[in-house]
Amino acid sequence: MFVYAAPAEVEEKSPEMLAGSNPQPVEEQMAAAPAEEVVSEDENGGADGAEKESKMLQEEEDEESDPASRNARFNFCPDGWFTHNYRCYIFVNSPMNWYSAKDHCNSLGAHLASVSSPREYSFLQQMTKTSSQSIAWLGGFYLQGRWLWINNEGFYYTNWYSQSSSVSYPCMFLRTTYGWGNSQCTSAQRFICSKSPFSC
Repeated sequence: MFVYAAPAEVEEKSPEMLAGSNPQPVEEQMAAAPAEEVVSEDENGGADGAEKESKMLQEEEDEESDPASRNARFNFCPDGWFTHNYRCYIFVNSPMNWYSAKDHCNSLGAHLASVSSPREYSFLQQMTKTSSQSIAWLGGFYLQGRWLWINNEGFYYTNWYSQSSSVSYPCMFLRTTYGWGNSQCTSAQRFICSKSPFSC
């Protein structure tokens, strides 16, 4: 975008001076004067007028055309997902084995939910109850002697109600009335997917 102004000699004169030296009205004098592009200088002496404005407009267009940038900027979850503690959650009411549930969450750009606090576990229990269920798969699994989360988060919070043989029952599920338990991964259960709102 170009900004035009009258030449410097016209800008420096007051309207009275212009009228006194030229019988034409001021508006006609300015209209007749050749136009010049106004370019301001920044502190470093570089031009910043139209070039900077053009660059800013291009950056705004790039951000608007990139869905990830828009979502990150507004930090929201897709329709049907619930927000809790800067994460997006969805309860999937179709029973699947743990592996199929994991794959389904991955197809949504998510993972089976992990739990990092009592408050988060309570939220997930409430989601499960609201869906009229009492059990749902979580993203916890047993591998090589320890429990892990499918999203690689640290396993710092635990809330076991009962724990069967971890080797025989290596997949974790949530209970709405108690802490979590473990089961064979081939059992069909509903499940909860979780993802960051930045990837929504």
